[in-house]
Amino acid sequence: MDRSITSIGLMSGTSVDGLDVCCANFTLEGDDKWSFRILAARGYEYPEDLRRKLRDEAQNMSAREFVAFHSAYGRYLGERVNDFIREFGTKADIISSHGSTVFHEPDKKLMFQIGDGAAIAAVTGIPTVSDFRRLDIMLGGQGAPLVPIGDNLLFGDYDYCLNIGGFSNISFQENGRRVAFDISPVNYVINHYTREIGLEMDRDGDIGRKGQISQGLLDKLNALDYYSKPGPKSLAREWVETAVFPILDDSRIGLEDLLRTYYEHCAQQLARVTTPGRQILVTGGGAYNKFLLERMRELSGCRLTVLEAAIVEYKEALIFAFLGVLYMLDRPSCLQSATGAAKDNIGGMLFKP
Repeated sequence: MDRSITSIGLMSGTSVDGLDVCCANFTLEGDDKWSFRILAARGYEYPEDLRRKLRDEAQNMSAREFVAFHSAYGRYLGERVNDFIREFGTKADIISSHGSTVFHEPDKKLMFQIGDGAAIAAVTGIPTVSDFRRLDIMLGGQGAPLVPIGDNLLFGDYDYCLNIGGFSNISFQENGRRVAFDISPVNYVINHYTREIGLEMDRDGDIGRKGQISQGLLDKLNALDYYSKPGPKSLAREWVETAVFPILDDSRIGLEDLLRTYYEHCAQQLARVTTPGRQILVTGGGAYNKFLLERMRELSGCRLTVLEAAIVEYKEALIFAFLGVLYMLDRPSCLQSATGAAKDNIGGMLFKP
């Protein structure tokens, strides 16, 4: 019997640019064939004080301040959902919230996605699922990536699904299983350095395009231990701040050369994990970086496909909406093959107002 559920997904990535909201209707035809229709999608830029707290301050707050911020950010998310519903007139059976990653050290069983799901549910009056990573980490997994189940069931026609945001991550079928992992930091690094000259991003990759590759710097980046580790594996801001930024800062080269070298690094890391001639679906903010995609296409030898803006910009929010649907149907959303957990599991906590 067909089943149709409408869900709102909330996504805030590592770059902490803002909040993506996507409302979509998902239809299950029979036992395992899914279709979807995006009803509305919108991005909300964070106020500067909120961006600063999420990006720079939350990790160092006192316990009392942190809990208060967790609640306040949850209320903020609920208020944006209410704004979204008023603007588009959508209705939803469930809200599914990613939250914003403050701590992610799975080897230490340490993680926290800030943004209280109870506050979202209370503000909106809609059942809300949040905190999707915790159970997977307690089962020995990375708690990430979470999108592979959506890649498999909604975008399975592509050989690879590549999302380029704060980090690049990829998923694909291998020996009958969905394999997924983070490839490398991307916008989290690029935006860090462009902010030093007052720009939020390197639009179209134009700054890096003008530079020259520093082979010494490129060799150091490519030699980082993470890249030789087998999956499942995931990256977090802590690793970038302790392993990547020091290498880039010590290079003491100009911004154009630094970004040119870093783009080459990102493209080379994609080429390491893909097979030439295959088709890659590209989403995320990095899909608009023309120079980065040129280098990725050239070095990987793959066909890169960029779909309509709603999917490019809101695919992760769309898949988070889908995770809420899977939760309602009591189906796993965290795949053992992608996260390394002891078993597939149904992550998340449900709050019903």
